[in-house]
This record gives sequence, structure tokens and C-alpha cells, in this order.
Amino acid sequence: MTMQPMEVYRLWWLHDARWYQGVAKRFGQEVANEINAEALRFVATRVGKQVARAFAKPVNQADAKELAALFERCADIMFPNELRDGGVTALDEELLELTMRQNFAVVMVRMAGSLEGYQCPCTEIHAGWAEGLGVELSENRATGCLRHGDPQCRLLMRVAGTGE
Repeated sequence: MTMQPMEVYRLWWLHDARWYQGVAKRFGQEVANEINAEALRFVATRVGKQVARAFAKPVNQADAKELAALFERCADIMFPNELRDGGVTALDEELLELTMRQNFAVVMVRMAGSLEGYQCPCTEIHAGWAEGLGVELSENRATGCLRHGDPQCRLLMRVAGTGE
């Protein structure tokens, strides 16, 4: 039997969900949220480095549209489209917007009954992608979140020193 990539993702995320629940049960949800954010930032940094190495030129020479595509590639690697519905758009030369209308992580946390204490690690993931890409974010914040009942997650990332 050959495992398909989506099945590997599903099993890995099932492991992650069980791990999160185990840490939350034994040590509290605050600790689970903290460790989850640290681990995801570590992975995101590695993904950002991988994406930067594959880019045709130094990332600090990328324009806003190219930066949006680089962040989108990071998102695709960590969270394939089959598990999310969203994208990254350049709003101007420095400001990128990541939107998600569906997020499997929030769905799984809700199904596990842990949504109330769960804290989304999105800004830590974005900080990791930026670090791996070698860009600095002067702004990294959520303005909407599915976890809070908003119709979509909306995250803003302002890249400092674009095009320098």
C-alpha cells in the first residue's frame, strides 16, 4: 500500500491534534498553545528558508507581488489547498494580506472541544516564514479570525525595507 501525500498530511495532523490535547490535558492549554506556537514557528522558518533557496533572485530584491507569491508558497507547503481555502495578496508595496475562509486546524480544534482556550499560532507562523525568507516584518497581526466566528481569517504582514 502506497501512502498518498494528503493521507500523510491527514495522519500527521491527527498526531498533532492528539499531541496538543495530551499536553493541554496534562499541563494546561496555555502551555499547549505556547509549545504549539514555538514548534510551528520552527517549521515555518525552515519552510521559508527552503522557499528562499528556490527563488530565482535574492528575496530582498523581490517586489510586493513576488513576496506575496513567496508567502503563498510557504503556506502551500505547510497547509495544502485541500486543507485550507485562502491566499496571500499584496495590498501595496509593503503590506501583504493573508486570508483564509476555511482552516482545517480550527475545525479540528473545534471538533476536539478545545476551541475556547485555543490560541491560533498564525502570527508566529508568519514570523517564521519571514525569518526563513530573510525579510523583516514591521507589522504582523490578525484583524479577523475564524476561531472567533469571523467569516474569514485576515492577517496583515508589513514587510520592512522592501526593495532596499
